[in-house]
Amino acid sequence: MFAALSAAALTALTMLSPAGYHDDVPPPTGKITIDVATVNGSGCPAGTAAVAVSPDNTSFTVSYSDYLAKVGPDADPTAFRKNCQLNLIVNIPQGFTYGIASADYRGFAHLEPGATGLEKASYYFQGMSETGRFQTPFAGPLSDNWQVTDSTEIGAIVYKPCGEQRNFNINTELRVDAGTSDPSKTSFMSMDSTDGNIDTTYHFEWKECSKEW
Repeated sequence: MFAALSAAALTALTMLSPAGYHDDVPPPTGKITIDVATVNGSGCPAGTAAVAVSPDNTSFTVSYSDYLAKVGPDADPTAFRKNCQLNLIVNIPQGFTYGIASADYRGFAHLEPGATGLEKASYYFQGMSETGRFQTPFAGPLSDNWQVTDSTEIGAIVYKPCGEQRNFNINTELRVDAGTSDPSKTSFMSMDSTDGNIDTTYHFEWKECSKEW
């Protein structure tokens, strides 16, 4: 269902002593792999999500093929909210660690006048605080591609502690509310694009661990 993929190295926690890592380092050139440990949620049924790492080790992309929230006469009562929870095992070269500096989310929305939509996202390392919790509202009338970039201040980025294996968790959610729109009309929001490719890109921020790690 999910392939193991090459990616780039990871770095240490912002709250650690500066002795634990070195700033301003380029992405590592060694092999990185990302395996999906678990996947749960109505927005990513089995076989509908995949992970790939960029060739330059600066980011990785999560792609979905069935992530759609909608309301309307033909919509299931529970379809107004869809979510996906990914638990990733990121294997990186020794001596490096990483945090996530920003994330790009893309999709398509058709919201009738009076309807609203909401995109929510958070990500964090297992057993640690969230790097960030973000949400973006949308309002009808709207029928177009959408893109959201969530950025974290450099000083607020949470890094994986050097020398520890902690899985990386990603939680996303889409919601659509009919509001005052015509009840005979359908509104929807998908995390995809018009060509069917849903690209959610997470951008690495790297640090180099001290030799004692």
